[in-house]
Amino acid sequence: MSAGELHGRKSEEDTIAELLAGARAGTSSSLVLRGEPGIGKTALLDHAAAAAAGDMRLVRGTGVEFEAELPFSGLQLLLRPALGSLAALPDPQREALEAAFGLGPAVGSEPMLVGLAALSLLTEHADETALLCLVDDAQWLDRASRDALLFATRRLHAEGVVMIFAARDGEGSFPAPGLPELRLSGLAPEAAAALLDRHPLAPAVRYRLLAEAGGNPLALLELPVALAAEGGSAFSPGALPLTSRLQLAFHGQVSRMPEACQSLLLVAAADETGELTVILPAAAALGAAVEDLSPAERAGLVLRGDADGTTIRFRHPLIRAAVYQRAPLGQRLAVHRALAAALGSPEHADRRAWHLAAAATGADEEAAAALERTAARARERSGHKAAAAAYERAARLSAEPAARAHREALAAEAALEAGDLERARAFGDRAARRLDEAPAVNARIAQVRALADFWQGSYPTAHRLLLDGAEFIRDTDPGQAAVLLIHAVHTSWYLGERQLAATLDRLAALPLDDADPLAPVGPYLVHLDRGRSERPPPLGDTLAAVRRRGRAPDQALTILCGAALALGQDADAYELATALAAGHRARGGAGRLPTVLFFMAEGEVFTGRHLDALATATEALGLARDTGQQQWVSQFSSVLAYLDAAKGEEAACRRYAEEGLAGATAGAISPGAPWAHWSLGLLDLGLGRAEAALARFERLTREPMRHHICATRSTPDLVESAVRVGAPERAAEPLARFERWAASVRQPWADALVLRCRGLLAADDQAEAFYTAALELHDQDGRALEYARTALLHGEWLRRARRKAEARGSLNDALEIFDRLGMRPWADRTRGELTATGSQNQGARPAEGVAAGLTPQELQIARLAAQGLSNRDIAARLFLSHRTVGYHLYKAYPKLGVASRSELRDFADRLGL
Repeated sequence: MSAGELHGRKSEEDTIAELLAGARAGTSSSLVLRGEPGIGKTALLDHAAAAAAGDMRLVRGTGVEFEAELPFSGLQLLLRPALGSLAALPDPQREALEAAFGLGPAVGSEPMLVGLAALSLLTEHADETALLCLVDDAQWLDRASRDALLFATRRLHAEGVVMIFAARDGEGSFPAPGLPELRLSGLAPEAAAALLDRHPLAPAVRYRLLAEAGGNPLALLELPVALAAEGGSAFSPGALPLTSRLQLAFHGQVSRMPEACQSLLLVAAADETGELTVILPAAAALGAAVEDLSPAERAGLVLRGDADGTTIRFRHPLIRAAVYQRAPLGQRLAVHRALAAALGSPEHADRRAWHLAAAATGADEEAAAALERTAARARERSGHKAAAAAYERAARLSAEPAARAHREALAAEAALEAGDLERARAFGDRAARRLDEAPAVNARIAQVRALADFWQGSYPTAHRLLLDGAEFIRDTDPGQAAVLLIHAVHTSWYLGERQLAATLDRLAALPLDDADPLAPVGPYLVHLDRGRSERPPPLGDTLAAVRRRGRAPDQALTILCGAALALGQDADAYELATALAAGHRARGGAGRLPTVLFFMAEGEVFTGRHLDALATATEALGLARDTGQQQWVSQFSSVLAYLDAAKGEEAACRRYAEEGLAGATAGAISPGAPWAHWSLGLLDLGLGRAEAALARFERLTREPMRHHICATRSTPDLVESAVRVGAPERAAEPLARFERWAASVRQPWADALVLRCRGLLAADDQAEAFYTAALELHDQDGRALEYARTALLHGEWLRRARRKAEARGSLNDALEIFDRLGMRPWADRTRGELTATGSQNQGARPAEGVAAGLTPQELQIARLAAQGLSNRDIAARLFLSHRTVGYHLYKAYPKLGVASRSELRDFADRLGL
């Protein structure tokens, strides 16, 4: 149906016209069309293509229903017209895309790097014009293609690219959270009648078809043809669902084709690409030739797939389904054997393996081994979902129980890498039942099952599996047992102090070779046990010891980041997190980045660098959403809640905190709960609701959160709340615990916080000494906020002691910092105290310099540009397109009062960058 022949779709046409107009103006957008088969999704894509013709470029692809999961096959078919722009991509992106498409060697790149490369390639292909990207039957895209395209789509902004996906209801899966959706319903009666009236029908038949079709355009076009061919009695009303009736209609059309034509159509239906160079040799083995295709072409069952006539495609996916499903099993097996024979060259090894599997009728080691090799290749190309599917099918074709269990274990690992947690758990459970006497494999399976449980929020189960897995190999492979126990330290963190201490004891008792890179990690982590009083070694010394022995897994280094923050080594933790983040950015590890960005954001909050923390947490939250990492969505939502609490933005704080508290499970808190409670407590304290604040802080002192970093760092807030409500005794135990922690970490800033708390609790004749000592220990430059909080309390004490002139000095110091950080409630409280000393109110001062007027993303981009990075360099680092980077710089320049990059570099310090 051409663009001018659509019936009853005016609002949908208007929506598409608006998207195209935006693209012509340089704005990117996306849309997912959803609906039942035949409802008009493809017709709307055709309409969009016609509307874009002339002044926009077009790329178009289609998912194909096929048992094989061939990684990035859908993405390659879609981007084929754009491959001429590959050379313009940064080398890591170009190499990742070439490896994904089999155009270059496998480079073991991060999965999301292919998505970033797709974003860059679409941006380059759009050139100075706009680009329309259409994907039909998106529910049948291979998982690797789907993930890459969705990642690219979510990162679009100012490239002039429109992405429209069409996905069928009820079959396959195309989850696209966060993307706009348009659900198509049946045509209105007038439009349905106009479409049906293309066929001359008797009134009774016309009425019946209008009722049966329910406004489905394909039914209105195809059922009259089927009724005419079958003499008007093909279907009894309501006997089958509409999709099945349509399939029967197509079945009838196919059955009227000559036998050789039906054989050739069956080969085409069993092949997923439509390539005639494969279809015709396979058909020849079954006695069919190219000329046998002519009747199907004349009947409109198949169409030319491309301009040069090298491929064919079915007019509608239901025709393909009708051809394949109507064929007897013996014919289908013969077709798959013929296709496997036609795909004998090495570049077709993966497709051949799947056709061998489809032709198997029982255990078949040749097909199983071919699929295992296919899975290994898919894994090398980051096609983990494809690898899992191939390993799982290979397992089912395995004759020997040991081989089946081995392949199921590999399937579980690949499914976990793909983020398919349910299947990872299922494959792991299945393999575990077959391997009672293989400790090493059992340990691997336990790790897979545990991580699947952990990412689903089942922390107690995950923890038990990790401990069991480590016990399997404690004596035979202590190095791998250490990896599992380090994971278990992470899971125990969410369960409580007792579980953490027990896990640390196991790690300390492990008979690990001193030459193992993980050997120094355990002795450092054991200091997380609050029962230990000795000072932990510096993180830098531990890292140096690790590096002397070799390379430790990133997971272990990431755990060390978190441990260092818990042990008060903020600067070292921040340095390590920054280095890990730089490595992930360089490798395109968008999925790994949120973990280390969390530790960076924590370090920025703890040192009062709120603008930096806002930029870090905002970027990380976007990446966590775009890569489907709900744990980090929870964590970063809570960090943003804290930053809003500091500014007194109550509605925003509560909204983010609610998201951080979501996802708690039986026996475990939500990942963002500690930060969420601290945020809500700080909000209440800043707004003068000390009793409510104290209740929040006291929740952090109880299991399972009392050992968390937030519980420790919020103790000074708890003490202040308790004093303000006149219940200092409620602060006694938490402060004693905080004092023991500060004594063990031996950091001057921690000692200053202890002195502040003692000043709050001291009698009037002793308080000043504590406040003065605290102010001397505080790092006014490196930890300005904590200095300001102590200066405010000291100023308040001086004002109550009627030493107003002295009070003004401390209060003015505090006010300058609160204003600079945009902490309105604290600045207002300080101004109130200054007014009480007789000082004239000077009004609020601008926060954080000129840069405070930038959005978090504008700030990030402006800072990188000030360092001399090009738009393309910045884009690769932030997982954006270079056009989006240019757009944000264009917005930032006038806010900063500069007109060029050189001015940005010259005035970076003055601008607050």
